[in-house]
Amino acid sequence: MESLISIGRKAKLVGNKLANYSTVKKNSALKYMAENLINEAEFILGENSVDIVKARKEEKEKAFLDRLMLDKKRIQKMAEGLLEVVKLPDPIGELEARIKRPNGLIIEKRTVPLGVIGIIYEARPNVTVDASALCFKAGNAVILRGGSGAINSNKALVKVLKQGLKKEGIPFEAIQLIEDTEKKTAVEFMKLREYINVLIPRGGESLINTVVENSLIPVIETGVGNCHIFVDETADLEMAKKIVINAKTNRPAVCNAAETLLIAERIAPTYLPVLLTELEESGVEIRGCNRVKKLFPKYKLATEEDWFTEYLDYIISVKIVKNIDEAITHINKYGTKHSEAIVTENQQNARRFSQEIDAAAVYINASTRFTDGFEFGMGAEIGISTQKLHARGPMGLKELTSYKYVIHGNGQIR
Repeated sequence: MESLISIGRKAKLVGNKLANYSTVKKNSALKYMAENLINEAEFILGENSVDIVKARKEEKEKAFLDRLMLDKKRIQKMAEGLLEVVKLPDPIGELEARIKRPNGLIIEKRTVPLGVIGIIYEARPNVTVDASALCFKAGNAVILRGGSGAINSNKALVKVLKQGLKKEGIPFEAIQLIEDTEKKTAVEFMKLREYINVLIPRGGESLINTVVENSLIPVIETGVGNCHIFVDETADLEMAKKIVINAKTNRPAVCNAAETLLIAERIAPTYLPVLLTELEESGVEIRGCNRVKKLFPKYKLATEEDWFTEYLDYIISVKIVKNIDEAITHINKYGTKHSEAIVTENQQNARRFSQEIDAAAVYINASTRFTDGFEFGMGAEIGISTQKLHARGPMGLKELTSYKYVIHGNGQIR
């Protein structure tokens, strides 16, 4: 199996070439990639089924299987994501600022690729396509290291994507997959500072912490989503019900699904029976605070650990809060700075919530499920950054670039 050093060297060499490819050439390759995904769907699904069978034998949880599973609809969506990236403006070479100094120097600030981007992720085959497309369009080489549970799916997807590169005469090394899924290999990958400019982990808290603690490469933290919805006493209750049900049950295994419901005490006794009954009917397990437990003895009592937990499953914690002050305090204590929502008809509460909640995305009267590159108009996404340097929220093309200064003179000296 090819060494990590070899993979890194190839990525660094090809990264220098990618920075100079025209938008037309890159877009053409992306179109070929999208076409190949559709044409090779049966091959991809066959390899994915090998991973699914293995996961079921290992009795993986439902959320794991949901993230891992591919079908024709999901492959179609991947292809559509590639075509959306084609439509997006190419950020490379963009003039961000131009300043003329008193001494006649003209200073231009222009966007450039980051260079080589490493992606470490779990059993999420869609990341293979999204990350490859965005890194490539932004002029970067990418090295992918997916989880062992999706290795066959990832190998198939990378093979298909490389066929798109081939049709445009682009070196295969623009997209590389580390096929060795041993943990020690992942840790070695995190040390390749000489070849990789930035490392982006996508997955659960354990994976992200491992990368942050072991990497010698700059890291952009992504993904952990302990997301909340606060329903205040002025909320349109029918709207609130739709938002909560969608945010929890539409796809509970993803990072923008709601994990905790906070509800104002004034409406809790009359509104909770309606909302919690519908959640139960959707297969959601309810874990409530002491006040919820008193109203509904059948529900499990939420522990301190529950308030911190990203379930990624059909489970939700429910807490009755006195007012918006208590809601904001709770979210800022237990949240992961991902996506938070308020349902309210009170504009002052909406404004306070948006200003005081520390999160990458804050929603007013909408589901947290929209925190997504495709939904934000970015085509695909590389991940959801929960930090503030240098990117925050869904990361698209722009977040995969840096900049340099180009200075024009006519003989000036200092």
